Amino acid sequence: MKKVFNLIILAAILASCGNSEQKSVEDLIAQGNLAAIRAKKSEISQQQKVLDGKAKLLDSAIAALDDSKKLPLVTTFEAKAQKFDHFLELQGDVMTKQNVLIYPEMAGTLLRVYVKEGQKVSKGQLLASIDDGGVGSQLQQLKTQEELAKTTFERQKRLWEQKIGSEIQYLQAKATYEAQENAVKQLQSQLSKSSIRAPFSGIIDDVIQEQGTVVAPAGPGSEVFRIVNLSDMYIEVEVPESYLGSVATGKDVKVFFPVLGDSVMTKVRQTGNFINPSNRSFKVEIPVQNKKGHIKPNLTARVQINDYTSDEAILIPQSIISENAEGDQYAYVALNEDGNNEADAKRSIITTGKTQGDYVEILSGINEGDYVISEGARNVKNGQKVKILK
Repeated sequence: MKKVFNLIILAAILASCGNSEQKSVEDLIAQGNLAAIRAKKSEISQQQKVLDGKAKLLDSAIAALDDSKKLPLVTTFEAKAQKFDHFLELQGDVMTKQNVLIYPEMAGTLLRVYVKEGQKVSKGQLLASIDDGGVGSQLQQLKTQEELAKTTFERQKRLWEQKIGSEIQYLQAKATYEAQENAVKQLQSQLSKSSIRAPFSGIIDDVIQEQGTVVAPAGPGSEVFRIVNLSDMYIEVEVPESYLGSVATGKDVKVFFPVLGDSVMTKVRQTGNFINPSNRSFKVEIPVQNKKGHIKPNLTARVQINDYTSDEAILIPQSIISENAEGDQYAYVALNEDGNNEADAKRSIITTGKTQGDYVEILSGINEGDYVISEGARNVKNGQKVKILK
């Protein structure tokens, strides 16, 4: 009963097609004669094979008569001379020559600290003072003695100019005054060491010693401050010796800071005069401006140094270049294009130069004005007709 029901459903489906053949099939299924149904199926299968054979013959005829079906579809671009800047890519670290630890010049107690971490200071600004151990009082006494010696000398000088008194008195007064003057200068120099001043303008990065600490001029742990100048920053990179002739002072440089997501344009400031024998490289110094103050010492930077420039370079994508069994590189150009956008594909042996990104410089083999095959270049053969898509 279930089989009959399925046959009725199949008959209903076939009936929807609407042709006489399907009507007869529907009737045959309704009769329920299994042998007749199988015979009809075999008949239809034979008819299907005949139709498939005829379709293949028609496809062959279409392929033989329609030449456009055989032509590979390609796209082209016109080779044009343009300026080409090649950049040598390296990695370096940000540095500053003004990143120093400040030590005291005399031993004593740190009386006052006048600055705090992160504070901007100017060159010569007073950062801290040390107990002078009575040097200031000694200086005042010497200054008093110096004034007396000066007065005595000036009087003896006037008398000597008037031919009064002896020369030896004049010379003794002069020597005494000069000695007192030198003693004052020496003590002033010693007293100045009790004041710690900024050696250059910058930022106090670290206050190492606290007020009241006993400090000494030398030895580990005697540092008082770390001061950094973030306005005079530079990047130091090591360049392979093969670029010695192409990387020079004044070359353009692109600098990118991955952490900051920022980049700057600058120039090579200085090149080293020494080749490191361990890695066969020389050092290059590249200044960077730090107007926002975000660039810090030891920050990693990616550097691109302009080592080659051509004002009339032919550039093509690397992806369309192939190589033959002899190791020659080649690309295809489209020649003799007609009104139907059909052309001849010609294999051109090329000589390549510098590479930048996805493009390579062509030194020979392709000239300005040539139409180079781009998309579809891997599917054409030398001398083959191609269809150019516009």
